Amino acid sequence: MPQKLQGKRIAFLATDGFEESELTQPWDAIKGAGAEVELISLKAGEIQGMKHDEKSKTCRVEKTVDAVSADDYDGLVLPGGVANPDALRANEKAVAFVKAFFDQKKPVAAICHGPWTLVEAGVLKGRTLTSWPSLKTDIINAGGTWVDEEVHTDMGLVTSRKPDDLPAFCAKAIEEFAEGIHDRTKKAA
Repeated sequence: MPQKLQGKRIAFLATDGFEESELTQPWDAIKGAGAEVELISLKAGEIQGMKHDEKSKTCRVEKTVDAVSADDYDGLVLPGGVANPDALRANEKAVAFVKAFFDQKKPVAAICHGPWTLVEAGVLKGRTLTSWPSLKTDIINAGGTWVDEEVHTDMGLVTSRKPDDLPAFCAKAIEEFAEGIHDRTKKAA
């Protein structure tokens, strides 16, 4: 695979309850494309992954959210799982970290329940995105437009619905991270 992301630093923000495949597959794909990847969480140590409703592997946290800045990264990935984004959206530092990527017009990729944190960050007004279907009303109430698509991109925001969408999600996330800063003042063609 070509090293499209050489020199890029991509943050993965997750905590206990992340859907394993939604962290590990993008991690491997983005790292394989040449990026430096770091796992950021609410706490130091390890976080517990899930395969649907069963515990799976744990992942080692490299930095806590209170010790990082969006300035240090070229993009952000928000894996799903139900408990993971629910805990992230309740943490002010995590929400501020996510919002800072939008303020800096940096690409963000969120899958499944990952957009819950985007709802809390107040960054969805006027955007079109997809997610796990149960987030549709939350996205609409946050000013976004929800679509049922394998992957959707809106001005540097890449979203997908579920683990089955991971190949398209990973490819589009790599493309957006390679592109870099986005003009979010108008809709991308």
